[in-house]
Amino acid sequence: MKELLRSTDPVKLALATALLEGEGITAFVLDVHMSILEGSLGMLPRRMMVADRDLFLARAILRDNGLGPEA
Repeated sequence: MKELLRSTDPVKLALATALLEGEGITAFVLDVHMSILEGSLGMLPRRMMVADRDLFLARAILRDNGLGPEA
C-alpha cells in the first residue's frame, strides 16, 4: 500500500474515493478514528492509501480532477 493523499478535508477524501472507485481502484482511508478522537477539529489528517500497482493511475486521476497534492 502506498499513500496517495493526505487531507483534513472529508469532502475532498470522499470525492477522491468516488473518482477512484469509478475507475475500479480500491482506496482505503486511514486515521479516521484518530480524527474522531481529536474531536473532528481537523488537526489530524487522514491518509488515503492505494495498492502499489494502482498508484500511478490513481495519481493521474486525482491530478486530472484537480485533487493533486497541490490542491
